[in-house]
Amino acid sequence: MVSTAQSHDGAARPRPSRTSRHPFRRPLLRVAAVFSAIALAACEPGGLQGSGPQTGPTIDPAQPLQVALLVPGGSGDPNYDYMARSMSNAARMAVADAQGARIDLRIYDSGDDAALAVQRANQAVAEGAKIIVGPLHAESANAVGTAVAGRVNVLSFSNNADIAGGNLFVLGNTFGNTASRLVSYGVSQGLSRFLLVHENDVAGRIGGAAIETAIARNRATLVGKTGHGPSREDMDAIAPTIARAAAANQAQAVFLTGNNQAVLPEIAAALAEAGLSSRSVQLMGLTRWDVPASRTTLPQLQNGWFAIPDLARIAQFNSRYRAAYGETPHEFATLAYDGVSAIAAQLRAGKRNAVTTAGLTQGAGFAGIQGTFRLMPDGSNQRQLSVATLRGGQLVVLDPARGSFRGAGF
Repeated sequence: MVSTAQSHDGAARPRPSRTSRHPFRRPLLRVAAVFSAIALAACEPGGLQGSGPQTGPTIDPAQPLQVALLVPGGSGDPNYDYMARSMSNAARMAVADAQGARIDLRIYDSGDDAALAVQRANQAVAEGAKIIVGPLHAESANAVGTAVAGRVNVLSFSNNADIAGGNLFVLGNTFGNTASRLVSYGVSQGLSRFLLVHENDVAGRIGGAAIETAIARNRATLVGKTGHGPSREDMDAIAPTIARAAAANQAQAVFLTGNNQAVLPEIAAALAEAGLSSRSVQLMGLTRWDVPASRTTLPQLQNGWFAIPDLARIAQFNSRYRAAYGETPHEFATLAYDGVSAIAAQLRAGKRNAVTTAGLTQGAGFAGIQGTFRLMPDGSNQRQLSVATLRGGQLVVLDPARGSFRGAGF
């Protein structure tokens, strides 16, 4: 069953204090861009449940479960309306694919406004929602998590692990996932000395911190780090210093944040002119180097490493979506599908704790459209990613993603 809640104007209700061990924090990122008829399937539970607060109601899995989807529609911005339409349609597809699980999906337009998102979340819970999927941005997700703390869990579309914790989870692929995947693969290939190059903005600093954590976790060595500004002049000025530091510190890899779409090709070109490329030291980055497609033939990006989701499953999902709705979905649509389908998988398994912290953080995870993923007790997530490169302008997968998780994870 799918219904759309009617939006109405009004002030947001006061936000209670978070009851989790993570206090309310001002988010540093809004959201990052992320990447079948295959319904999401849950595997056997593992042992990831933490000792922190266990939130969310127990349910009767034989009865329809009311799920609230908060999408960024209703703001008047065509791009947000497109996102909202894609997310809503993808969630409807997940309900249709639920294979025996009965989900009462209620869709709420929350615009691009944290106060409105809180109002819609409170409305949804008052109307019987047992879990919330969405909203889009970290600021709104943080506010919604605070507003419904102690009542229901929230599976937000954000990729900002800084806001996660307690009843708030993030579905978007995090910088930590990508950094850990690339560093661990590098270590397996004999790389142990990493030089970090990051942008001097908030996202660059957060990305840089994720890279440093991944280097330490994989017992590699951070031999230095350098920040740079957003202009090509800034990058041209710092590139020779980076090249000298790489040589002096015997760096085997240079890890670039390159979060801004325009930055990556420019910093890679500046470094190449300074004599630093993947022919001399392994370059790698936090973002997709093959998107947009016009990048794939750039000489300075050839042989660099980056992480990708399950492109075959995404292509299959996109094909199904176009056949059903006559347009290509926004890339965030897969997150809406995965969030709703993960809940459906729990219902199919007959779990009364399907939407509690313990149920959502079952160790084996879920087979999502973007690849296998699992939610962690701290509200973050782990996603299985492939390591890829560009060779002769073509995408080449160096190390495919695993299909499942082993052990308790990092």
